[in-house]
Amino acid sequence: MTTHHVLIVDDHLEMARTIADYLVDKGMEATAVATAQEALALLEKEAFDALLTDLRMKGMDGLDLVAAAHRLDADLPVVVMTAFGGIDSAIECIQKGAYHYLTKPFKLDVVRVLLSRACEERAVRSENQRLRQEVRDRFAGMVGQSGPMRALFDLVPKVARVNSPALILGETGTGKELVARALHQEGPRANGPFVAVNCAALPESLLESELYGHARGAFTGATQARRGLFLDADGGTLLLDEIGELTPALQARLLRVIEAGEVRPVGSDVPRKIDVRIVASTHRPLSDLVHQGQFREDLYFRLKVLPIVLPPLRDRGDDIRMLAEHFLASATARMPDTIPRSFSTDGMAALLAHPWPGNVRELRHLIERLVVTQDTAGLSGATIRSMLESPAARATSAGSPFDGLPPLRDIEQRYIDHVLEHTAGNKTKAAEILGLDPSTLHRRGKQTRP
Repeated sequence: MTTHHVLIVDDHLEMARTIADYLVDKGMEATAVATAQEALALLEKEAFDALLTDLRMKGMDGLDLVAAAHRLDADLPVVVMTAFGGIDSAIECIQKGAYHYLTKPFKLDVVRVLLSRACEERAVRSENQRLRQEVRDRFAGMVGQSGPMRALFDLVPKVARVNSPALILGETGTGKELVARALHQEGPRANGPFVAVNCAALPESLLESELYGHARGAFTGATQARRGLFLDADGGTLLLDEIGELTPALQARLLRVIEAGEVRPVGSDVPRKIDVRIVASTHRPLSDLVHQGQFREDLYFRLKVLPIVLPPLRDRGDDIRMLAEHFLASATARMPDTIPRSFSTDGMAALLAHPWPGNVRELRHLIERLVVTQDTAGLSGATIRSMLESPAARATSAGSPFDGLPPLRDIEQRYIDHVLEHTAGNKTKAAEILGLDPSTLHRRGKQTRP
Protein backbone atom coordinates (compact mmCIF):
# COMPACT_ATOMS: atom_id res chain seq x y z
CA MET A 1 0.00 0.00 0.00
CA THR A 2 1.40 3.40 -0.98
CA THR A 3 2.10 5.88 1.84
CA HIS A 4 1.12 9.39 0.87
CA HIS A 5 3.46 12.27 1.74
CA VAL A 6 1.79 15.59 2.56
CA LEU A 7 3.32 19.04 3.08
CA ILE A 8 1.51 21.30 5.57
CA VAL A 9 2.05 25.08 5.71
CA ASP A 10 0.71 27.40 8.43
CA ASP A 11 2.39 30.43 9.97
CA HIS A 12 1.07 29.10 13.26
CA LEU A 13 3.62 26.28 13.27
CA GLU A 14 1.99 24.45 16.17
CA MET A 15 -1.21 24.14 14.16
CA ALA A 16 0.73 22.67 11.22
CA ARG A 17 2.52 20.23 13.53
CA THR A 18 -0.73 19.15 15.18
CA ILE A 19 -2.22 18.30 11.80
CA ALA A 20 1.01 16.56 10.73
CA ASP A 21 1.15 14.43 13.91
CA TYR A 22 -2.45 13.36 13.42
CA LEU A 23 -1.85 12.36 9.81
CA VAL A 24 1.26 10.40 10.78
CA ASP A 25 -0.78 8.53 13.39
CA LYS A 26 -3.20 7.63 10.58
CA GLY A 27 -0.48 6.13 8.40
CA MET A 28 0.50 9.07 6.23
CA GLU A 29 3.80 10.92 6.01
CA ALA A 30 3.57 14.61 6.82
CA THR A 31 5.98 17.53 7.01
CA ALA A 32 5.08 20.82 8.72
CA VAL A 33 6.58 24.24 7.92
CA ALA A 34 5.67 27.81 8.90
CA THR A 35 6.15 29.80 5.67
CA ALA A 36 5.40 29.54 1.98
CA GLN A 37 9.09 30.12 1.23
CA GLU A 38 10.03 27.03 3.29
CA ALA A 39 7.35 25.05 1.51
CA LEU A 40 8.65 26.03 -1.92
CA ALA A 41 12.20 25.14 -0.93
CA LEU A 42 11.00 21.65 0.05
CA LEU A 43 8.88 21.28 -3.08
CA GLU A 44 11.95 21.97 -5.19
CA LYS A 45 13.89 19.17 -3.46
CA GLU A 46 11.28 16.53 -2.57
CA ALA A 47 8.22 14.91 -4.11
CA PHE A 48 4.96 15.41 -2.22
CA ASP A 49 1.57 13.93 -2.99
CA ALA A 50 -0.45 16.90 -1.69
CA LEU A 51 -0.06 20.35 -0.17
CA LEU A 52 -2.20 21.74 2.67
CA THR A 53 -1.73 25.47 3.17
CA ASP A 54 -3.25 28.27 5.19
CA LEU A 55 -4.65 31.10 3.09
CA ARG A 56 -3.62 34.10 5.20
CA MET A 57 0.09 34.04 6.01
CA LYS A 58 2.82 36.61 6.44
CA GLY A 59 4.86 37.26 3.34
CA MET A 60 3.63 35.01 0.53
CA ASP A 61 0.00 34.02 1.12
CA GLY A 62 -1.78 30.82 0.14
CA LEU A 63 -3.06 32.17 -3.16
CA ASP A 64 0.46 32.96 -4.35
CA LEU A 65 1.70 29.63 -2.99
CA VAL A 66 -0.85 27.73 -5.09
CA ALA A 67 0.48 29.39 -8.24
CA ALA A 68 4.15 28.93 -7.27
CA ALA A 69 3.63 25.28 -6.30
CA HIS A 70 1.94 24.53 -9.60
CA ARG A 71 4.83 26.05 -11.49
CA LEU A 72 7.00 23.37 -9.85
CA ASP A 73 4.44 20.56 -10.09
CA ALA A 74 1.37 21.33 -12.22
CA ASP A 75 -0.48 18.25 -10.98
CA LEU A 76 0.06 18.78 -7.23
CA PRO A 77 -3.30 18.88 -5.38
CA VAL A 78 -3.46 21.87 -3.02
CA VAL A 79 -6.01 22.17 -0.20
CA VAL A 80 -6.43 25.66 1.24
CA MET A 81 -7.37 26.36 4.88
CA THR A 82 -9.24 29.57 5.60
CA ALA A 83 -11.34 31.32 8.20
CA PHE A 84 -15.01 31.78 7.34
CA GLY A 85 -14.44 35.33 6.16
CA GLY A 86 -11.89 34.17 3.57
CA ILE A 87 -14.21 31.88 1.61
CA ASP A 88 -14.26 34.20 -1.39
CA SER A 89 -10.48 34.10 -1.54
CA ALA A 90 -10.53 30.32 -1.11
CA ILE A 91 -12.89 30.02 -4.07
CA GLU A 92 -10.49 32.20 -6.04
CA CYS A 93 -7.75 29.69 -5.17
CA ILE A 94 -9.87 26.87 -6.58
CA GLN A 95 -10.47 28.89 -9.73
CA LYS A 96 -6.68 29.15 -10.01
CA GLY A 97 -6.11 25.44 -9.57
CA ALA A 98 -6.49 24.50 -5.90
CA TYR A 99 -8.06 21.10 -5.24
CA HIS A 100 -10.39 22.16 -2.41
CA TYR A 101 -10.65 24.35 0.67
CA LEU A 102 -11.42 23.85 4.36
CA THR A 103 -13.13 26.38 6.61
CA LYS A 104 -11.69 26.74 10.11
CA PRO A 105 -12.41 25.26 12.55
CA PHE A 106 -12.51 21.76 11.09
CA LYS A 107 -12.25 18.19 12.29
CA LEU A 108 -8.89 16.53 11.76
CA ASP A 109 -10.55 13.46 10.30
CA VAL A 110 -12.11 15.63 7.59
CA VAL A 111 -8.60 16.83 6.71
CA ARG A 112 -7.36 13.24 6.50
CA VAL A 113 -10.21 12.08 4.25
CA LEU A 114 -9.85 15.08 1.94
CA LEU A 115 -6.08 14.75 1.63
CA SER A 116 -6.30 10.97 1.11
CA ARG A 117 -8.79 11.46 -1.69
CA ALA A 118 -6.62 14.16 -3.28
CA CYS A 119 -3.56 11.89 -3.11
CA GLU A 120 -5.41 8.92 -4.57
CA GLU A 121 -6.78 10.98 -7.45
CA ARG A 122 -3.28 12.28 -8.12
CA ALA A 123 -1.98 8.69 -8.14
CA VAL A 124 -4.65 7.70 -10.67
CA ARG A 125 -3.80 10.70 -12.89
CA SER A 126 -0.12 9.90 -12.61
CA GLU A 127 -0.70 6.28 -13.61
CA ASN A 128 -2.84 7.37 -16.55
CA GLN A 129 -0.12 9.77 -17.65
CA ARG A 130 2.46 7.00 -17.30
CA LEU A 131 0.36 4.67 -19.42
CA ARG A 132 -0.26 7.37 -22.01
CA GLN A 133 3.46 8.09 -22.14
CA GLU A 134 4.17 4.39 -22.49
CA VAL A 135 1.71 4.28 -25.35
CA ARG A 136 3.43 7.25 -26.96
CA ASP A 137 6.93 5.83 -26.43
CA ARG A 138 6.04 2.29 -27.44
CA PHE A 139 2.69 2.86 -29.07
CA ALA A 140 1.22 -0.59 -29.62
CA GLY A 141 4.77 -1.91 -29.88
CA MET A 142 6.01 1.01 -31.98
CA VAL A 143 9.12 2.82 -30.85
CA GLY A 144 10.07 6.30 -31.98
CA GLN A 145 10.48 9.97 -31.20
CA SER A 146 11.01 11.36 -34.69
CA GLY A 147 8.77 14.10 -36.04
CA PRO A 148 6.74 11.75 -38.26
CA MET A 149 6.16 9.35 -35.36
CA ARG A 150 5.18 12.10 -32.92
CA ALA A 151 2.64 13.25 -35.49
CA LEU A 152 1.38 9.66 -35.76
CA PHE A 153 1.11 9.30 -31.98
CA ASP A 154 -0.92 12.52 -31.87
CA LEU A 155 -3.21 11.48 -34.71
CA VAL A 156 -4.10 7.92 -33.74
CA PRO A 157 -5.97 8.71 -30.48
CA LYS A 158 -8.05 11.29 -32.36
CA VAL A 159 -8.94 8.84 -35.12
CA ALA A 160 -9.62 6.13 -32.52
CA ARG A 161 -12.41 8.13 -30.88
CA VAL A 162 -14.75 8.10 -33.89
CA ASN A 163 -16.55 5.32 -35.72
CA SER A 164 -15.86 6.30 -39.35
CA PRO A 165 -13.81 3.94 -41.53
CA ALA A 166 -10.07 4.51 -41.35
CA LEU A 167 -7.51 3.81 -44.07
CA ILE A 168 -3.91 3.02 -43.12
CA LEU A 169 -1.39 3.52 -45.91
CA GLY A 170 2.27 2.63 -45.80
CA GLU A 171 5.03 0.53 -47.23
CA THR A 172 5.32 -3.12 -46.30
CA GLY A 173 6.85 -3.54 -42.87
CA THR A 174 5.95 -0.13 -41.47
CA GLY A 175 3.54 -1.53 -38.86
CA LYS A 176 0.08 -1.04 -40.33
CA GLU A 177 -1.53 -3.78 -38.24
CA LEU A 178 0.04 -2.36 -35.08
CA VAL A 179 -1.60 0.98 -35.82
CA ALA A 180 -4.92 -0.74 -36.52
CA ARG A 181 -4.72 -2.47 -33.14
CA ALA A 182 -3.86 0.85 -31.51
CA LEU A 183 -6.95 2.44 -33.08
CA HIS A 184 -8.99 -0.36 -31.51
CA GLN A 185 -7.35 -0.23 -28.08
CA GLU A 186 -7.42 3.57 -27.82
CA GLY A 187 -11.06 3.87 -28.82
CA PRO A 188 -14.45 3.17 -27.23
CA ARG A 189 -14.46 -0.35 -28.74
CA ALA A 190 -11.43 -1.53 -26.77
CA ASN A 191 -13.49 -4.11 -24.86
CA GLY A 192 -14.93 -5.51 -28.11
CA PRO A 193 -13.27 -7.97 -30.49
CA PHE A 194 -10.45 -7.08 -32.87
CA VAL A 195 -10.59 -9.25 -36.00
CA ALA A 196 -8.07 -9.09 -38.85
CA VAL A 197 -8.17 -10.69 -42.29
CA ASN A 198 -5.64 -10.52 -45.10
CA CYS A 199 -7.66 -9.93 -48.26
CA ALA A 200 -4.76 -11.13 -50.43
CA ALA A 201 -4.41 -14.49 -48.72
CA LEU A 202 -7.68 -16.13 -49.78
CA PRO A 203 -9.42 -16.82 -53.12
CA GLU A 204 -12.56 -14.78 -53.77
CA SER A 205 -15.05 -17.57 -53.06
CA LEU A 206 -13.46 -18.43 -49.74
CA LEU A 207 -12.93 -14.80 -48.72
CA GLU A 208 -16.63 -13.99 -49.28
CA SER A 209 -17.67 -16.81 -46.96
CA GLU A 210 -14.96 -15.81 -44.45
CA LEU A 211 -16.17 -12.21 -44.35
CA TYR A 212 -19.94 -12.57 -44.50
CA GLY A 213 -20.56 -16.12 -43.37
CA HIS A 214 -23.00 -18.49 -45.04
CA ALA A 215 -26.37 -19.98 -44.36
CA ARG A 216 -26.90 -23.68 -43.82
CA GLY A 217 -27.31 -25.34 -47.20
CA ALA A 218 -25.95 -22.32 -49.08
CA PHE A 219 -23.76 -24.71 -51.08
CA THR A 220 -22.88 -28.37 -51.10
CA GLY A 221 -21.22 -29.21 -47.83
CA ALA A 222 -22.54 -26.20 -45.88
CA THR A 223 -24.07 -28.44 -43.25
CA GLN A 224 -24.24 -25.66 -40.70
CA ALA A 225 -24.44 -21.87 -40.73
CA ARG A 226 -21.29 -19.80 -40.31
CA ARG A 227 -21.23 -16.34 -38.79
CA GLY A 228 -18.40 -14.78 -40.77
CA LEU A 229 -15.79 -12.25 -39.65
CA PHE A 230 -18.07 -9.22 -39.81
CA LEU A 231 -20.36 -10.76 -37.22
CA ASP A 232 -17.36 -12.02 -35.23
CA ALA A 233 -16.19 -8.39 -35.05
CA ASP A 234 -19.62 -7.05 -34.02
CA GLY A 235 -19.13 -4.40 -31.36
CA GLY A 236 -15.45 -4.13 -32.20
CA THR A 237 -13.07 -3.54 -35.10
CA LEU A 238 -12.49 -5.41 -38.36
CA LEU A 239 -9.14 -4.89 -40.10
CA LEU A 240 -9.25 -5.54 -43.84
CA ASP A 241 -5.55 -5.85 -44.58
CA GLU A 242 -4.38 -5.42 -48.19
CA ILE A 243 -7.75 -3.99 -49.17
CA GLY A 244 -6.35 -3.21 -52.64
CA GLU A 245 -6.45 -6.92 -53.48
CA LEU A 246 -10.27 -7.19 -53.26
CA THR A 247 -11.96 -8.21 -56.49
CA PRO A 248 -14.51 -5.79 -58.03
CA ALA A 249 -17.41 -7.96 -56.85
CA LEU A 250 -16.19 -7.96 -53.26
CA GLN A 251 -15.49 -4.22 -53.44
CA ALA A 252 -19.13 -3.63 -54.41
CA ARG A 253 -20.38 -5.85 -51.61
CA LEU A 254 -18.14 -4.15 -49.04
CA LEU A 255 -19.46 -0.75 -50.11
CA ARG A 256 -23.02 -1.95 -49.51
CA VAL A 257 -22.06 -3.20 -46.05
CA ILE A 258 -20.52 0.15 -45.12
CA GLU A 259 -23.53 2.10 -46.37
CA ALA A 260 -26.23 -0.17 -44.94
CA GLY A 261 -24.56 -1.26 -41.71
CA GLU A 262 -25.65 -4.83 -42.27
CA VAL A 263 -24.39 -8.05 -43.84
CA ARG A 264 -26.19 -10.84 -45.65
CA PRO A 265 -24.55 -14.28 -45.33
CA VAL A 266 -23.99 -16.23 -48.52
CA GLY A 267 -27.18 -18.10 -49.38
CA SER A 268 -29.35 -16.10 -46.98
CA ASP A 269 -32.09 -13.58 -47.70
CA VAL A 270 -32.04 -12.25 -44.14
CA PRO A 271 -29.64 -9.34 -43.50
CA ARG A 272 -27.97 -9.02 -40.11
CA LYS A 273 -27.35 -5.63 -38.51
CA ILE A 274 -23.75 -5.09 -37.45
CA ASP A 275 -21.90 -2.52 -35.38
CA VAL A 276 -18.35 -2.76 -36.69
CA ARG A 277 -15.62 -0.15 -37.06
CA ILE A 278 -13.88 -0.90 -40.38
CA VAL A 279 -10.17 -0.24 -40.67
CA ALA A 280 -8.54 -0.94 -44.04
CA SER A 281 -4.85 -1.05 -44.83
CA THR A 282 -2.69 -1.44 -47.90
CA HIS A 283 0.83 -0.91 -49.16
CA ARG A 284 -0.54 -0.15 -52.65
CA PRO A 285 -1.39 3.38 -53.83
CA LEU A 286 -5.18 3.13 -53.93
CA SER A 287 -5.54 6.44 -55.76
CA ASP A 288 -3.49 4.99 -58.63
CA LEU A 289 -5.64 1.86 -58.63
CA VAL A 290 -8.74 4.08 -58.85
CA HIS A 291 -7.31 5.91 -61.87
CA GLN A 292 -6.48 2.56 -63.47
CA GLY A 293 -10.03 1.32 -62.94
CA GLN A 294 -8.91 -1.45 -60.55
CA PHE A 295 -10.50 -0.02 -57.41
CA ARG A 296 -13.93 1.56 -57.00
CA GLU A 297 -13.75 5.31 -56.55
CA ASP A 298 -16.84 5.41 -54.31
CA LEU A 299 -15.39 2.74 -52.00
CA TYR A 300 -12.05 4.56 -51.95
CA PHE A 301 -13.67 7.77 -50.75
CA ARG A 302 -15.70 5.92 -48.11
CA LEU A 303 -12.56 4.28 -46.73
CA LYS A 304 -10.29 7.33 -46.78
CA VAL A 305 -12.51 9.41 -44.48
CA LEU A 306 -9.69 9.18 -41.93
CA PRO A 307 -6.41 8.36 -43.69
CA ILE A 308 -3.27 7.53 -41.72
CA VAL A 309 0.02 7.45 -43.62
CA LEU A 310 2.87 5.56 -41.95
CA PRO A 311 6.38 6.91 -42.53
CA PRO A 312 9.02 4.56 -43.97
CA LEU A 313 11.90 3.81 -41.63
CA ARG A 314 14.39 5.69 -43.82
CA ASP A 315 12.50 8.92 -43.01
CA ARG A 316 12.56 8.41 -39.25
CA GLY A 317 16.14 9.47 -38.49
CA ASP A 318 17.41 8.46 -35.08
CA ASP A 319 14.40 6.18 -34.51
CA ILE A 320 16.57 3.54 -36.20
CA ARG A 321 18.92 3.69 -33.22
CA MET A 322 16.05 3.42 -30.72
CA LEU A 323 14.46 0.53 -32.59
CA ALA A 324 17.73 -1.34 -32.94
CA GLU A 325 18.43 -1.08 -29.20
CA HIS A 326 14.84 -2.08 -28.42
CA PHE A 327 14.92 -5.14 -30.70
CA LEU A 328 18.35 -6.14 -29.39
CA ALA A 329 17.14 -6.05 -25.78
CA SER A 330 13.96 -7.91 -26.69
CA ALA A 331 15.72 -10.64 -28.66
CA THR A 332 18.35 -11.10 -25.95
CA ALA A 333 15.66 -11.37 -23.25
CA ARG A 334 13.96 -14.18 -25.17
CA MET A 335 17.25 -16.08 -25.24
CA PRO A 336 18.45 -16.12 -21.61
CA ASP A 337 21.60 -18.12 -22.43
CA THR A 338 22.73 -15.50 -24.94
CA ILE A 339 25.65 -13.27 -24.00
CA PRO A 340 24.91 -9.54 -23.60
CA ARG A 341 25.52 -7.65 -26.82
CA SER A 342 25.85 -4.07 -27.92
CA PHE A 343 26.41 -2.21 -31.18
CA SER A 344 29.84 -0.81 -31.85
CA THR A 345 30.07 2.76 -33.12
CA ASP A 346 30.59 1.62 -36.70
CA GLY A 347 27.90 -1.04 -36.23
CA MET A 348 25.33 1.59 -35.39
CA ALA A 349 26.61 3.73 -38.26
CA ALA A 350 25.97 0.80 -40.63
CA LEU A 351 22.40 0.54 -39.38
CA LEU A 352 21.82 4.27 -39.78
CA ALA A 353 23.24 4.26 -43.32
CA HIS A 354 21.08 1.38 -44.60
CA PRO A 355 17.98 2.42 -46.64
CA TRP A 356 15.74 -0.25 -45.04
CA PRO A 357 13.48 -1.16 -47.97
CA GLY A 358 11.72 -3.61 -45.66
CA ASN A 359 11.28 -0.97 -42.96
CA VAL A 360 10.85 -1.91 -39.30
CA ARG A 361 10.21 -5.57 -40.06
CA GLU A 362 13.52 -5.85 -41.91
CA LEU A 363 15.37 -4.24 -39.00
CA ARG A 364 13.74 -6.55 -36.46
CA HIS A 365 14.58 -9.65 -38.51
CA LEU A 366 18.18 -8.51 -38.90
CA ILE A 367 18.63 -7.99 -35.14
CA GLU A 368 17.15 -11.41 -34.40
CA ARG A 369 19.55 -13.05 -36.87
CA LEU A 370 22.47 -11.21 -35.29
CA VAL A 371 21.53 -12.41 -31.80
CA VAL A 372 21.11 -16.01 -32.98
CA THR A 373 24.19 -16.28 -35.18
CA GLN A 374 26.85 -14.00 -33.67
CA ASP A 375 28.99 -15.14 -30.75
CA THR A 376 30.73 -11.84 -30.05
CA ALA A 377 29.49 -9.21 -27.59
CA GLY A 378 30.13 -6.32 -29.97
CA LEU A 379 28.10 -6.12 -33.18
CA SER A 380 30.43 -4.47 -35.69
CA GLY A 381 29.75 -2.59 -38.89
CA ALA A 382 31.45 -5.28 -40.96
CA THR A 383 29.24 -7.99 -39.48
CA ILE A 384 26.08 -5.98 -40.01
CA ARG A 385 26.93 -4.97 -43.58
CA SER A 386 27.81 -8.56 -44.45
CA MET A 387 24.49 -9.78 -43.12
CA LEU A 388 22.56 -7.02 -44.87
CA GLU A 389 24.19 -7.91 -48.18
CA SER A 390 23.54 -11.64 -47.89
CA PRO A 391 20.99 -13.27 -50.25
CA ALA A 392 18.88 -14.31 -47.26
CA ALA A 393 18.69 -10.73 -46.03
CA ARG A 394 17.72 -9.43 -49.46
CA ALA A 395 15.06 -12.12 -49.78
CA THR A 396 13.50 -11.19 -46.44
CA SER A 397 13.90 -7.42 -46.65
CA ALA A 398 10.11 -7.15 -47.03
CA GLY A 399 10.50 -4.85 -50.00
CA SER A 400 8.37 -7.18 -52.12
CA PRO A 401 4.63 -6.51 -52.29
CA PHE A 402 4.15 -10.20 -51.52
CA ASP A 403 6.00 -10.06 -48.21
CA GLY A 404 3.93 -11.16 -45.24
CA LEU A 405 1.62 -13.42 -47.27
CA PRO A 406 1.15 -16.97 -45.99
CA PRO A 407 3.04 -19.90 -47.58
CA LEU A 408 1.42 -21.50 -50.63
CA ARG A 409 0.87 -24.73 -48.70
CA ASP A 410 -1.26 -22.88 -46.13
CA ILE A 411 -3.44 -21.37 -48.85
CA GLU A 412 -3.74 -24.75 -50.57
CA GLN A 413 -4.82 -26.43 -47.34
CA ARG A 414 -7.45 -23.80 -46.64
CA TYR A 415 -8.83 -24.21 -50.15
CA ILE A 416 -8.83 -28.00 -49.79
CA ASP A 417 -10.79 -27.58 -46.55
CA HIS A 418 -13.20 -25.27 -48.36
CA VAL A 419 -13.80 -27.81 -51.15
CA LEU A 420 -14.24 -30.63 -48.62
CA GLU A 421 -16.87 -28.51 -46.90
CA HIS A 422 -18.66 -28.12 -50.25
CA THR A 423 -18.56 -31.89 -50.83
CA ALA A 424 -19.67 -32.77 -47.30
CA GLY A 425 -16.35 -34.49 -46.70
CA ASN A 426 -16.49 -36.65 -49.83
CA LYS A 427 -12.75 -36.93 -50.61
CA THR A 428 -13.28 -38.65 -53.94
CA LYS A 429 -15.47 -35.82 -55.18
CA ALA A 430 -13.15 -33.22 -53.63
CA ALA A 431 -10.12 -34.79 -55.33
CA GLU A 432 -11.96 -34.65 -58.66
CA ILE A 433 -12.70 -30.92 -58.20
CA LEU A 434 -9.15 -30.20 -57.07
CA GLY A 435 -7.54 -32.25 -59.82
CA LEU A 436 -5.70 -34.40 -57.27
CA ASP A 437 -5.32 -38.12 -56.92
CA PRO A 438 -7.52 -39.31 -54.00
CA SER A 439 -4.47 -40.89 -52.35
CA THR A 440 -2.69 -37.53 -52.45
CA LEU A 441 -5.67 -35.83 -50.81
CA HIS A 442 -5.82 -38.58 -48.18
CA ARG A 443 -2.10 -38.17 -47.48
CA ARG A 444 -2.44 -34.37 -47.15
CA GLY A 445 -5.24 -34.90 -44.66
CA LYS A 446 -3.03 -37.14 -42.54
CA GLN A 447 -0.18 -34.62 -42.57
CA THR A 448 -2.40 -31.82 -41.27
CA ARG A 449 -3.91 -33.77 -38.39
CA PRO A 450 -2.66 -32.63 -34.97
